[in-house]
Amino acid sequence: MEVSILGAAADALHTLADPFRLLMLGLGVLMGLVLGIIPGIGGLVGMALLLPYTFTMDPYAAFAVLLGMSAVVGTSDTIPAVLFGVPGTAGAQATVMDGNPMAKKGEAGRALSAAFTASLIGGLVGAAILALTIPILRPVMRFIASPELFGFAVFGLAMVAVLSGTSPMRGLVAAGIGVMLSMIGSDPQTGTLRYTFDTLYLWDGLPIVPIVLGLFAIPELADLAVRRASIASSGYDTKKGTMQGIRDACTHWWLAVRGGGIGAAVGAIPGLGSAVVDWIAYGWALQTIKGAEKTFGKGDVRGVIAPESANNALTAGALVPTIAFGVPGSASMAVLLSVFLIHGLVPGPDMLSKNLDVTYVMIWSVALANILGAGICILFSGQLAKIAQLRYTLVIPAVLVFVFIGAYQSRQSWGDLYALLFFVVLGCIMKFLRWPRPPLILGFVLGGLMERYLFISNSRYGAEWLERPLVVVLLLTSVLLFIVPLVRRIRQSRGLKGAIGSIGAPRFASSDLFYLLVFATVGAMVLVASTWDWSAKIGPLLAGSVTLTCCAISFFALILTRQHTADAQHQGAGADEVHMDSTSDFSDLEPRLVAWRLLTFFGYIVFFIAAIAVVGIYVTIPIFVCAYMRLERRESWGLTLALAASLTLLVFLIFDRSLHINWPDSLLETWWTTQQVDGAVDVGTRLS
Repeated sequence: MEVSILGAAADALHTLADPFRLLMLGLGVLMGLVLGIIPGIGGLVGMALLLPYTFTMDPYAAFAVLLGMSAVVGTSDTIPAVLFGVPGTAGAQATVMDGNPMAKKGEAGRALSAAFTASLIGGLVGAAILALTIPILRPVMRFIASPELFGFAVFGLAMVAVLSGTSPMRGLVAAGIGVMLSMIGSDPQTGTLRYTFDTLYLWDGLPIVPIVLGLFAIPELADLAVRRASIASSGYDTKKGTMQGIRDACTHWWLAVRGGGIGAAVGAIPGLGSAVVDWIAYGWALQTIKGAEKTFGKGDVRGVIAPESANNALTAGALVPTIAFGVPGSASMAVLLSVFLIHGLVPGPDMLSKNLDVTYVMIWSVALANILGAGICILFSGQLAKIAQLRYTLVIPAVLVFVFIGAYQSRQSWGDLYALLFFVVLGCIMKFLRWPRPPLILGFVLGGLMERYLFISNSRYGAEWLERPLVVVLLLTSVLLFIVPLVRRIRQSRGLKGAIGSIGAPRFASSDLFYLLVFATVGAMVLVASTWDWSAKIGPLLAGSVTLTCCAISFFALILTRQHTADAQHQGAGADEVHMDSTSDFSDLEPRLVAWRLLTFFGYIVFFIAAIAVVGIYVTIPIFVCAYMRLERRESWGLTLALAASLTLLVFLIFDRSLHINWPDSLLETWWTTQQVDGAVDVGTRLS
């Protein structure tokens, strides 16, 4: 068997070396790099876009172009995450945590090259794991059913404790909010419409892209707009930074290897996907690296290496269940399954025997794509780093245009833009009040999965599923993830009293209003859910009760132990707080000035959406860009018009001609259509 596997691998490499197939691989890589840079697009759109062109290709070329594209989206999505704090895809959320602070310190080149090198290591590790495990993993995967998948989801949610710093209760509340939001839509068991408010848009639940962009992207742009400076406050030798980043990734090679292993493992679990893999890898690194809780989130290069190595191994991991069982490990793999059918291939035993050469062509495609994609990005990382030194008036309008369009393409509905606005407000409030945002994303992604797998497990196995060995291991490990940080804090504080702090008379602050908002919102959701059928309401009632309990504990602990300092009164945080999220520091600016600049920034956002509704997207973009650049800094008309025209043309070519986005009808377009129809009717009446 060993000889046949090695022979198949060698034959597959020779097959892929055909010039046409290598050309297809290269084109797929280039497209994947472009899609990764544009916020909100991702590999699924690329798969759907390239699929029709693979009908006339042989299966080797078809898999080469599709996997070449999918494998490197997680490489280039680092660029906006580091430079602007805007995750290019959901898999780059955790990269923002340390990558963007490095860019602000003038280390964008170092962060980018470290991320690209880690992506290369992680992608190769994922391909190696795929090559080694496919022949032996099929018997193992037969033992993984809904109870084990529930255990994996609980394990992922347990990372909340790690990603909450020294505010675990706030993290649990944020995760609870995410779980409650995940239950919006039609209940999969009973068909009950939950929290839809008679709105068709919410029947399928909230899409992930507007949530991610709203929570993480625009709040970072708001910071930039308030400071009115370039991203990097100081100059930096980009060539030196590039080489330093490569050395960082090589120095911490074992961290990158572990990240690749985590990415491949998470990718092999259907349903988890890119929205959580980076947070799991980031949390794992935070838990295992000594002293990381003091440096992560402040510009630690290891906080870039861990998630980037993981999200690039995701494609290889997702191929495992796709090839071995025909069960797509991700949404992109579901599209890839259609290629199997088109070319007469059947996932399963045949892919491990008579079609083993096709399987190893797929593995080689992933490996070579990572090498090519990382090489291209490293080559240009020094030039990309210079973007961090551009004026904010050049960066903000361009990024905002793509953020809004990226959010809109989720379902191509006005609801996408409304959801984006809602989560922009929520993200800014959480960031300003130092509430961790990563747990909310974990809760949103994993909440629906947990509810679904729990229902299936109880229906099929009764209570016996709790006795399955892997389930027991996963649940116990999840409990330990919650307990270990608590024990560590007690030991560092020299006892329970030191960890709790001095208890005194309650002291309130304006920031406590957010607790009341959470109480009111979650409480109302629980009351509404209490009238539903049992299967539909058990999830919201359980999640809501836990959220309200944790919220009450956190609130009373805060007001009874709040330190008597101005900062504590405002933020509710002690001096020794470890906050696992980016923060806003405007201490050097007047509060009134900060408030005015924030209101101005949000005014531009509202203007952008309102203008789309009135005059349409292609008129709005140049008007918005010109207004922002001229009013904010009086940029020259030549530069302003050049950027406005370039953005409009780019949006037209990418989203209109390539992706065929259906833009919302504007009032102007509706009026013009009505006039044309009325004119035609009037002419017809006269002729008759």
